[in-house]
Order: sequence, then C-alpha cells, then structure tokens
Amino acid sequence: MIRTVITGVTGRMGSTLSRLVRDAKDLELVGATSRQASVSVDPGVTVGDDLGRVLDTSLAQVVIDFTSAEASVAHARLCAERGVAMVIGSTGFTPESRAEVAASSRSIPVVLAPNTSVGVNVVILMAAELARVLGDGYDVEVLEAHHRMKKDAPSGTALKLAEVLSAALGRGPEDLTFERHGQIGARPKKEIGVQTLRGGDVVGEHTVFFYGDGERIELTHRATSRDQFGLGALRAARWVTGRSPGLHDMADVLGFQRTS
Repeated sequence: MIRTVITGVTGRMGSTLSRLVRDAKDLELVGATSRQASVSVDPGVTVGDDLGRVLDTSLAQVVIDFTSAEASVAHARLCAERGVAMVIGSTGFTPESRAEVAASSRSIPVVLAPNTSVGVNVVILMAAELARVLGDGYDVEVLEAHHRMKKDAPSGTALKLAEVLSAALGRGPEDLTFERHGQIGARPKKEIGVQTLRGGDVVGEHTVFFYGDGERIELTHRATSRDQFGLGALRAARWVTGRSPGLHDMADVLGFQRTS
C-alpha cells in the first residue's frame, strides 16, 4: 500500500482524490491538509492545516497536491526536506515558481502536470504530431473553457498545448496571442492564438483548431467529471513513488516517446 497524503482535502479536487484513494486497492490515505477546523476523514488519517506536521505524523510516501501554484511551491519544499515524492496538479505557475519546484525535485521525484487526465495528455501528444505533419500551411488556434470559479487564465492545459504546438512548428513565445481587440490587422502567418471562455460549471474543454484553405481540423477534449483528473493523478502517484529525484510530467508517467 502506498501511503498517500492529499492537500486541500475539502476542495473540488481534494474531495475527489480522497474518495478515489479510499476506493483504490494499492493506495492508503494516511494524511490530509485542510484550512477548515473540523473535517470528517477516516479514523487514523492525520488531518491538519500544516503539511509539515502531517508528514511528520503520517510517514507518507507521496503527496498529491491540487491547491495553488504558491501553495504547491511551499509544499514541494516541505516534501523535499522529508524525502516524500509529489504529484502536483496545480496550475498558474510562473517561470520563477516552476523553477522553485524544479529546485525541490533535485531532492525528490516530482510529477508536475497542468492536467493529469490520461485523455487530455493523449490530445496534447496528438496536437504536436498534427502540427508537425501539417506545418506552416495551417493557422493554429487553441480555445479553452472552464467553470466560472477558475482563477487562472488561460488554463495550464491551454498553455501546455501552446507550448508543444510552438515547439512542433519551430515558433517562440513572441508568436503567441492571448487577446484580440480593435483594429488588429491581418493575422500574422506564425501566430498561435490562445483564447479563454469562463462560465457555468464547465469542468474543462480544450480544442485545437488547424485552419487551412478549404478545410478545418479540430482536435477536442471535453472533461465531464473530475474523476478523470483524479484517476490520472493516482496513476502518477503510483509511478513516481520510489523513483529517483527529478522533475517529470504526465508524458513520462504514460511512457510517451519524446520527439524533437
């Protein structure tokens, strides 16, 4: 049994993860963090508002963290001090905060992924392959939609899509466009647009459009349940536990072949 701690256990993803861990035959929920003073968790599970104390008491092997970029940086530092592996599904990282997680991964194995759904990571892989095959003859756009409560925009998954599309097409950050308004002129040939929608209770939708002359290709992933993110995170937790220190993503967890 892999001794597992979940941060933010009362949140949307935290509650989903705790339920899935309880149902798993090879994972054991031994600790959780929560800002709420009174949280109902299974007997024997250490609960507190301080991850360090939870880790000291629970003897955890892996922490699954879907809180916020700022909190995840601090949690990664604590896990590095105690030698506990991590799966981080938080989004909204800056280059600086991502570098801090990378620094912690020199001491522990960390899976850092903007989206832990297996399906969406297959879409990310396929988007890069489509871009390589289609080349510069198609205009590329990324559209994402999420619920009204999501705080960061664009989503981490949309940014990951833009990153792999840029790499596949030999483009850079200067080619990404996140907003259009007014007299913007003709679309630059190398532009990759990333657009955001917010509303309702949308769990998560991402579409990559390849617009050609006379045809259009759409690659879409729609999440209808947070369980898919949770199941992917549990898969990552199994994979990362016991590994050597290093920073990984879901492509590593799923065994995707890297292409240049």
